[in-house]
Amino acid sequence: MGLFGLFNKKKKETLDKGLERSSQNLFTKLTKAIAGKSKVDDEVLDELEEVLITSDVGVDTTIKVIERIEARVARDKYVSTSELHHILRDEIASLLAENNTEDNEDWDLPSDHRPYVILVVGVNGVGKTTTIGKLAYQFKKAGKKVYLGAADTFRAAAVEQLCIWGERVGVPVIKQQMGSDPASVAFDTLSSAKANQADVVIIDTAGRLHNKVGLMNELKKIKDVMKKVLPSAPDEVLLVLDGSTGQNAFEQAKQFSAVTNITSMAITKLDGTAKGGVVIGISDQLKVPVKYIGLGEGMEDLQLFNRRQFVDSLFSNQ
Repeated sequence: MGLFGLFNKKKKETLDKGLERSSQNLFTKLTKAIAGKSKVDDEVLDELEEVLITSDVGVDTTIKVIERIEARVARDKYVSTSELHHILRDEIASLLAENNTEDNEDWDLPSDHRPYVILVVGVNGVGKTTTIGKLAYQFKKAGKKVYLGAADTFRAAAVEQLCIWGERVGVPVIKQQMGSDPASVAFDTLSSAKANQADVVIIDTAGRLHNKVGLMNELKKIKDVMKKVLPSAPDEVLLVLDGSTGQNAFEQAKQFSAVTNITSMAITKLDGTAKGGVVIGISDQLKVPVKYIGLGEGMEDLQLFNRRQFVDSLFSNQ
């Protein structure tokens, strides 16, 4: 096995381990749902509906999945319960594909312009700053020149934490005094990154939702100021969510989508939780692709999201 094959094997093993509790939770419930049944009928579908909802897939997405399986049962006339997990894999993977969630394989960025600008949003405590640090590490490891912007000037701890990550990874962090205008920090970051021919810029923002109007105005101002330096900025607005909070993460996603245009998502803290199904529901309901998933504390534990591998790992116990 070549080096690339070994890397992919290790990545898949990390994914399997990270989703172990979610997979075991789903396996236990699914086994109970089909116990004593040989074919998929209305009773099994009712049980399956409860399994998916209690696995944090969400009501609306669960209904979609059930309707798809009902259509297959009607078409094929007879579907055995032993086939159910294979059908579930196929339908969930197809659902993720419809939401523009791609099977990302590498850390490449569009080559038509530099720097590529990522504006990161999310409430405090979801792992936002840690995710930024891990992103910086992965991009640097891929040979990219990375700049970080500490535009969460509302919390001193956020700036300090980002600076610690900058030192660990070995990338510059642009910051100002606590309480400074976040847009000014973003302007300085992009100006410096552009002058030094950076490949990617990642901007942290304040993680508060108690004042939606204030947050919306702040994000709009940051975007407007960045466009003065780079008309295309931001190239990506990345929402970071804590997967271990289940449906609370979905509610946060809806609130952020109401105040700004989210283009991608990172779901963190999926290791050690049984709520991995929330990834499916959030992506489906928001029609926003999941791009990264967090599976541990290590810098290597932030992975590019691959829908097929995710679904395979989620059903690895089946």
